[in-house]
Amino acid sequence: MKLSYINLNKYFNVKEVLKAEFSMSDRLLLKLKKLDKIYLNGKVTSVNHPIVENDLIECHLDYDEDNSNIVPTKIPVNIIYEDEAYLVVNKPAGIPVHPSMDHYTDSLANGVIFYFNQIGLKKKIRPVNRLDKDTSGIVIFAKNEYIQECLIKQMKNKQFIKKYIAIVNGNLDNLEGIINAPIARKENSIIERCVSETGDTAITHYKVLKRNDNFDVIECILETGRTHQIRVHFAYLGHSLLSDTLYGVSSTLINRQALHAYEVEFIHPIIKQKVKYIADIPDDFKNILKKT
Repeated sequence: MKLSYINLNKYFNVKEVLKAEFSMSDRLLLKLKKLDKIYLNGKVTSVNHPIVENDLIECHLDYDEDNSNIVPTKIPVNIIYEDEAYLVVNKPAGIPVHPSMDHYTDSLANGVIFYFNQIGLKKKIRPVNRLDKDTSGIVIFAKNEYIQECLIKQMKNKQFIKKYIAIVNGNLDNLEGIINAPIARKENSIIERCVSETGDTAITHYKVLKRNDNFDVIECILETGRTHQIRVHFAYLGHSLLSDTLYGVSSTLINRQALHAYEVEFIHPIIKQKVKYIADIPDDFKNILKKT
């Protein structure tokens, strides 16, 4: 993959182009310079090299990286979409995104590395978004640092829209609303979060899609991305997610927290067009939806 730009007499050196046209960070710019991956009219160049009208500036992002820190494991990877920029995966519930002491070889990252090796891609694992182990749905893996930077920047600028489907205990007072309640780490806990005046801003938009006497099926759109945000916010309202045993109680309807990241929408960093991806609803959700 490479980035290309023909100078229209707007810029005076290579660095100006990379910063202005591609919003490239100084860190990545320095790395590409050290790897001799910046070109001017087909030849390796320095970032301070002067340019004139119609000069062609290119950055090559297809260099190999050491990914040996993650063990490749043959795990089924449900690919929703793939191109030279990123991989969109529908993660099942029950597996974490990253390896850990307890999941050293059976995380989603292990499966993605195995897949990368199969297609001859020597790249590090770069998940753009993260999901809890027992949350299903979309995880995006950037195939290089530039794409990762672009998508994370869109998240910060609220151009990266994440939609979830959740099922909560009981019936909410309003069919739609906004929960604006700051979230902090719970005292004396490494994992648990809580609503706290001293916490970070956390905003969740929600809409009830279906309901029966015992639960509501809701769509959530995150304006912020705090750890456990949806789980904490609905527990705070007194309507914890089904089977969220950290913030609520278990349910016979489903054996994991009822949360699925079903849609993302953002601007593709290369083609500069809005794209949308949807993850199929898992079977455990479908079984509950039949009861509404």
